[in-house]
Amino acid sequence: MMLDFRRWIQSIATVLSNAWLLFPFTGTIYQGKLKSLCVPGLNCYSCPAAVGACPMGALQTMFASVRPSFRAGNFHIGLYVIGTLGVIGSLAGRMPCGWLCPFGFMQELVNKIPSPKIDIPSFLSCFKYAVLAIFIVALPIFAVDIFGYGENAFCKYICPAGTLQAGIPMSFLQPRLRDLWGGLFMVKMAILLFLILSMVFIRRPFCRTLCPLGAIYSLFNRVSVFKMVHHPDRCVRCGECYRNCPMGVRFYEGANQNNCIRCLQCMRKSCKYGAIGHSLSAAPSKDTMPSGGASL
Repeated sequence: MMLDFRRWIQSIATVLSNAWLLFPFTGTIYQGKLKSLCVPGLNCYSCPAAVGACPMGALQTMFASVRPSFRAGNFHIGLYVIGTLGVIGSLAGRMPCGWLCPFGFMQELVNKIPSPKIDIPSFLSCFKYAVLAIFIVALPIFAVDIFGYGENAFCKYICPAGTLQAGIPMSFLQPRLRDLWGGLFMVKMAILLFLILSMVFIRRPFCRTLCPLGAIYSLFNRVSVFKMVHHPDRCVRCGECYRNCPMGVRFYEGANQNNCIRCLQCMRKSCKYGAIGHSLSAAPSKDTMPSGGASL
């Protein structure tokens, strides 16, 4: 089953992103050469087991140093992370969210806890773009210290992955850090606990409403090389695609919606009528394809 195969890929990606197994002995985070590379999913740089950098942390750091770099006459700001996200998004759109993101994987597992399942209003999906604009771009550039450096605002004030993967474990590895717990840490703990509770009842609530990385990848969904395709002549609108979608997407309303993470669960598990496919094309998405089209 494709679903089982995806679970294996998600598990492997989570392990590979957090493969530094010596952290219980060192009590510190890994800071080797691999930390200069960004992983494709949301995985905190400060997690003691993390072997790569989080793309959102790297993006904030880049924006936070823009002012002092320009002041020093250095107009060659680091564009590595933007280029990495651009290449991944151009090829696959939001597919890394469905296959490679450890925090997305955790949300799907928590949602399997038996409980009533509820949906959220579609307008809440717009919030992740506000988070991207404000906490990833604007605050690091404009909320600066006396030297002109900004701060990693999303990591500092919101990121639940950072709290779960770094804040909590590092407090046990280095007990003195607990003395630094204050109101901000309690607020971030509250955000994390609220989201974990939400995961029980709502499919991927963080991905759908707050994740700035998902917001970036989603901008490429309609123009990426890999695209989803809808065959309206075969579709009976039975709703199975929506009921089994980890993101609550109604595929028949648009094949490449911003919340689609290309997990392929709708195609492989839900649709019995062959109404869902995918294709490889550099042309912008038309979302639909007549029967006999070149979908895979």
